[in-house]
Amino acid sequence: MYVTDINVRSAAGASGARLSAQVIGPLVVRRGSRTLTSRELGGPRQRQILEILLLHLGTPVSKSRLVDLIWGAHAPAAALANLESYVSVLRRHLQPGEGRSGPLKTTNGGYVMDDSMVDLDLSGFDRLLDAARHSSAQEAYSMLRRALEVASAPLLENELGCEWIESQRSAYAARVVEARVLVAEAGLELGRYQESVVQARNVLTDDPLNERAWTVLVLGLEQSGRHVEGLQEYDRCRRTLGEELGCAPAPAVQAAYERLLRATAGSETELGQVLSALLLLHGHAGASAGRLDARVLQSQHRAAAVIQQFVERIMEPAVLVPMAS
Repeated sequence: MYVTDINVRSAAGASGARLSAQVIGPLVVRRGSRTLTSRELGGPRQRQILEILLLHLGTPVSKSRLVDLIWGAHAPAAALANLESYVSVLRRHLQPGEGRSGPLKTTNGGYVMDDSMVDLDLSGFDRLLDAARHSSAQEAYSMLRRALEVASAPLLENELGCEWIESQRSAYAARVVEARVLVAEAGLELGRYQESVVQARNVLTDDPLNERAWTVLVLGLEQSGRHVEGLQEYDRCRRTLGEELGCAPAPAVQAAYERLLRATAGSETELGQVLSALLLLHGHAGASAGRLDARVLQSQHRAAAVIQQFVERIMEPAVLVPMAS
């Protein structure tokens, strides 16, 4: 399990060995240096009790709520007695010889995993993410890279889908996306353009409507000199947001698009010449011929010729292909 650099609260005065728990990926629980076996963690329902308490680390969960989450509408008459029996067995393995003084404690009408006695990977991820939100770009970048190393797998990936776990997975996935966007934004500020572009593309693969990721992607491509790619991604952004949300790209993305157009038009490439010609014609659109001097008209004719030649050249293969009869 990845250990973060964020200090957990001291367990001074607490008896017994601390627990280390991993809920990102498969469930893994360690007591001191010893990893508990699947047999010691119990069957599906016993394990689910532990998972629920770990996901609510430090927050009491009532017995009635646990019964609801585990059995739902199909709770047997003996559900409460079964729950108490499962917790008793869990205690014997998690905190042998400690009774109720170990990490799994009884509260008024429920149970809680004492967060001063448990190191949880998910809590480490959340602390790093929260600290990064209030840090400089350099500090945030380092924290977020570590946070994303922790969050390298789905939440409780071996647990079968059910309502309580799916809601937790959705919330966790949203926080992972936020961490990816934040590290991409911090990287952009630090001049790590290539890494920011990769992170932004990873976010957009799963969340194509994430406007912050689009902003990082287009700006990152612009700053790294990949102007044609930047224009292509702007067009993809414009179409995606327009079709799905009915809105235009953010002002920062539109400003980057205009800079990309001018930069590409100023190049000696064929695309640059065509864009330059289009911009020239666009600049004089709407003006009557009588208001244009001879030099401007000549420039317009040259621009039109450049565009016409380009269109004819790219259309030529299509013209050569015989039409199906």
